[in-house]
Amino acid sequence: MAKRYSPFFFVGKEREMDYCREKIGEAFLMGNEAIGRALLEHGAFCVTSYPGTPASEILEAVIQYNKDEKLDVHTEWSVNEKAAFEVSIGCSLAGMRAAVAMKQVGLNVASDPLMSSAYTGIKGGFVIISADDPGPFSSQTEQDSRAFASFAKVPVFDPSSPAEAAEMIGEAFQLSEAYQIPVMVRPTTRVCHARQMVPLYPILELDRKGNFAKDPHRWAATPRYRFFLHQQLNGKVREIGKMNLRRIEAHSSRQNLHGLAILSSGVAFSYVYDVLVAMGLLDQIDLIKIDIPYPIDAFGLEDILKSYSQVFVFEETYPVIEGHLLDRRGVRGKMDGTVPSEGELTPDGIQAILESFLGRKISSEVKTHRAKENPPRLCPGCPHRAAFYAIKKALPKGIYPSDIGCYTLGIHMGVVDTCLCMGAGINQAAGFYHAYSNDKNRPPIIATIGDSTFFHSGITALMNAVHQGARFILVILDNSITAMTGGQPTLAGIPSPDTGMGPEIDLMQVIRSCGVKFIDEIDPYEVPLMIERLKQAEAFTRNEKGGVAVIISKRPCLMYGEKTKRPDRTKISIQECKECGICMDHFDCPAMVKEREEPKILDEFCTGCGTCLHLCPTGSIRKEEEG
Repeated sequence: MAKRYSPFFFVGKEREMDYCREKIGEAFLMGNEAIGRALLEHGAFCVTSYPGTPASEILEAVIQYNKDEKLDVHTEWSVNEKAAFEVSIGCSLAGMRAAVAMKQVGLNVASDPLMSSAYTGIKGGFVIISADDPGPFSSQTEQDSRAFASFAKVPVFDPSSPAEAAEMIGEAFQLSEAYQIPVMVRPTTRVCHARQMVPLYPILELDRKGNFAKDPHRWAATPRYRFFLHQQLNGKVREIGKMNLRRIEAHSSRQNLHGLAILSSGVAFSYVYDVLVAMGLLDQIDLIKIDIPYPIDAFGLEDILKSYSQVFVFEETYPVIEGHLLDRRGVRGKMDGTVPSEGELTPDGIQAILESFLGRKISSEVKTHRAKENPPRLCPGCPHRAAFYAIKKALPKGIYPSDIGCYTLGIHMGVVDTCLCMGAGINQAAGFYHAYSNDKNRPPIIATIGDSTFFHSGITALMNAVHQGARFILVILDNSITAMTGGQPTLAGIPSPDTGMGPEIDLMQVIRSCGVKFIDEIDPYEVPLMIERLKQAEAFTRNEKGGVAVIISKRPCLMYGEKTKRPDRTKISIQECKECGICMDHFDCPAMVKEREEPKILDEFCTGCGTCLHLCPTGSIRKEEEG
């Protein structure tokens, strides 16, 4: 077992720890792994999450370290981010340190408890890790969690590297306990997925036991008392801002030749530093790093900057630091258009901005759009492709609202018309039905959603649709895993103590409890049966006593799920191919390519799922047993 220590606290600008924090080694870690390790090094007793890139590996790292170190930390893949937040804060109210991790759009789901917990405060240190995705690379938005922290009035740390992210976890716990306030740490994709040598410290097991002290006026405050809690929160924010500006003069030039200061935070600071080195300007321009973009003492910041004629602000993604500058004279950033307001900042982009300002020849052309890239596609043999093909075949003139997950890639097969946010596909299907409810010729409406997403936010949508009399087909694409974010378990998947999941939830029973009368479970590889049942489901939605029909398309993900026995391989008979183009244009299978203008199945990619056997109208795709 790890050695036990007493808790430590944050006091002013100094780090005062009453235990010996001696380095025990170092490791080459991904940013998320460094964050996960740091949570345990600083005494987290409960860590929860819902998977979402770029944050997914944080809880995975905690689970692994928890197992390796033989700890008793509670880890949990929660049903959604709101649940994850509330479980961890419950642990905090009992005096234990806790943390919750999510991606930036997951913070939207957890926004209700975030806003309220800022008022009530916490007991044991409570850290919120919200990983942002400037770009965006795997998200619906590139929103800035620092702005959300400002909106909620909770402090936020903005790390610039994996090692600094780990260090800030400890500072966040200290600050949280000193002021009894939730504290956010906001890494971005480039911090989460970068690798760096990170110092390792002993795992900290605080000498604490759960001890919830009842205080209804605080923990169950009515609106009258919320007013006073808001006053207290504002006082905390003012005090933290004044005593903890957290500026670090990363480099003060010996002679500032340009009267220029650069403010930056997060990974943008690392880029700026490297650019100044490359341009030979590190000894000519003052670079100021902001560790905590909120709260900031605006007047103190003005005092620092008043001696400069020009101030540049480089930050991702919103003008959070820039927005604190009261005197806008000479300030250049996102608010005046000098720095782009969308997309991630890059070293080339920052260098071009500085070269333009300094009157230098721009060394490289900066493109404002991404280079052409191959769009992501469903994997060969993906059961979702078979389900989508059956949907398109059975109901070709339908409206197809969908959701967030691998299956969003069904857009390439023409079977995904909308994708708004988690759980929205079911509600949108209901909305489409109500829009067409008086039309006798209304089109079929087929919503698709994954099993993990259904548990996340689809259950309430389904109950609402049934209760409001909507009529549409819901296809739950159940691959028994959260595949898009790295194979995390789902509530209906195989339970495992190593993955933070408990007993399996019966998906069929949940759906039945929502009031659904038509339910069926089908292997999507059984394409003719799937087509038949989809037509029956559509007929049910139009019956006098019909309503929402649910089909569970169930087959494990080939990447992460249980490997099923592969059927005979298939290949195309080139001699008989009529070159109608259906297999290439409408099936979107990576194992199918054109060779000398003729379609071919690549043996090294084909999984032998057999779905394409039902695809070719001329029967040119045939089975051929392996020799």
